[in-house]
Amino acid sequence: MDSYKPYVAVVVIQALYTGMQLISKVALNVGLKSYILVFYRQAIATIFLAPIALFLEWKTAPSLTFMAFFKIFMLSLFGITLSWNLNTLALQYTSATLASAAVSTIPVFTFILAVILRMEKLNKRTVPGIIKIIGIVICLGGALTIAFFNGPPYLRLLMNDHIFKNHSQKQDRGQNATTSTTTWIKGVVLMLISYLFWSSWLLFQGSMIKSFPSRLLCTTFQSFFSAIQCFIIAISLERNPNEWKLGWNIKLISVAYCGIVISGLTFHLQAWVVDNKGPVFQAIWTPLGLISTVCSAAVLFGLIISLGSILGAVLMVVGLYCVLWGKIKEQTEDKLGFELTDDKKGIDSASNDDVKLSSV
Repeated sequence: MDSYKPYVAVVVIQALYTGMQLISKVALNVGLKSYILVFYRQAIATIFLAPIALFLEWKTAPSLTFMAFFKIFMLSLFGITLSWNLNTLALQYTSATLASAAVSTIPVFTFILAVILRMEKLNKRTVPGIIKIIGIVICLGGALTIAFFNGPPYLRLLMNDHIFKNHSQKQDRGQNATTSTTTWIKGVVLMLISYLFWSSWLLFQGSMIKSFPSRLLCTTFQSFFSAIQCFIIAISLERNPNEWKLGWNIKLISVAYCGIVISGLTFHLQAWVVDNKGPVFQAIWTPLGLISTVCSAAVLFGLIISLGSILGAVLMVVGLYCVLWGKIKEQTEDKLGFELTDDKKGIDSASNDDVKLSSV
């Protein structure tokens, strides 16, 4: 049963990220500034996690060395602060479709970085290695299909209007406003840099946990440092007090959800998955978040599901299972090879004992 826990965890993570994207889109649409949203979510995550982390891990936590402190600070800066701020800024220059599809570049970036740093093996001469490469390429192809190919509309699931319909219309106007090639390229570049930072964050989580093995405290420290960094960015860009007000509305719901559920619980859950199954395993499940988001947006906002979205989703699922099959096959072969090595050692040891007895 324990072997299935990482699989359940990554599916839950992607479902929670779907909720974040939908709620955040509505909050940003009604006027909440992106950098203020990022600051509030990290601040609330810190307030939520701090008492829990202190109660559960403070007595057993190792001392925070300067090197561990430096690693946490830098991971917070690049993996959370810069990543999330660049991502939300890029949304202003591109379409929501491209933003969702670009998330699927995370497995590509993570896999490439892991291979470069020799954290993930890639044997191009074996069938599992070839299948993994093919799977990554197919995932990327699916993302590009959703981003740049619409095709005829196949399904429209309009279940509500008023707020959801208005949001959809505003979103469409925002997409039409980004037709400038220069603006589009700027948004794409910012988005890819954002996901490159996020991939690096996933990749170095395992190393961070080894330096500071208290996982919950580590997540709390990252949220705390990121909140300070995000506040510096937000206050330098927006000094009007009225823009910082939330009220009892969708803005507060979005901030609370992103802070407690995403930056609090999901980040901690991701660190557990990375610690148990590796960063590539965590990253490769991001296509499910895109598929879930597209389907949810179609139901809630009445968005049209086009042929391009369907084809892209199919390609991404196929690519996902190719990579997972390759990883499982490699792990099985490694385990089998390890057992055969142990058996050989046992046989050699028994032979040596027989030789000693016969000599006596």
